[in-house]
Amino acid sequence: MDRLTEMEAFATVVDQGGFTDAARKTGISKSAVSKHFSGLETRLGARSLNRTTRRASPTEIGLAYYDRARSVLNDAGEADALVSSMQSAPTGMLSVSFATDFGSMHSSPVLGDFLAQFPDVSVNLELDNRYIEMISEGYDAATRVGAMEDSSLRAHQIAETTICMVASHGYLQGVGRPRRIGDLGAHKLLHYTNQANGAVWKMTS
Repeated sequence: MDRLTEMEAFATVVDQGGFTDAARKTGISKSAVSKHFSGLETRLGARSLNRTTRRASPTEIGLAYYDRARSVLNDAGEADALVSSMQSAPTGMLSVSFATDFGSMHSSPVLGDFLAQFPDVSVNLELDNRYIEMISEGYDAATRVGAMEDSSLRAHQIAETTICMVASHGYLQGVGRPRRIGDLGAHKLLHYTNQANGAVWKMTS
């Protein structure tokens, strides 16, 4: 006889206080509940219930067994629910933060395909380069360019990019074109800094 079925029959009898109400709760006959319970006591080799004509209550052994059995049954129910949820279509709101330049170039086709595949999901997309606290700020996923600072997050490299130095034609005509790294000391440079309160551009010379 199935051990979980015996556990469920016993736990329901305890919850409902008797076999008649337990049968009504489980949707099976009173004799079937009694059969499952008898199988349990035979397997355990111990009396688990004190029974009267009106009520059934657990013995000391039965109460100890009930606590563990109810925990097992709850875990089994959660496992079943997990499988069901994984097979159902995803729904709800997905909050995503993309690095500004990367997101501007690449987010549209990716999100378009995603929403076509999962029409019941809504996406809240923010384009930002600031440092974010993933959990406290409520983001489900984020992309950033550069090394990951928070080692507690699960991250995957999704692309490679190249950084280059540029200048306007007018600027180079006025001050000349640098030929080597050392020449940059004589030029005005615009630095990008990614700070916790936002992105900052700084001019240095």
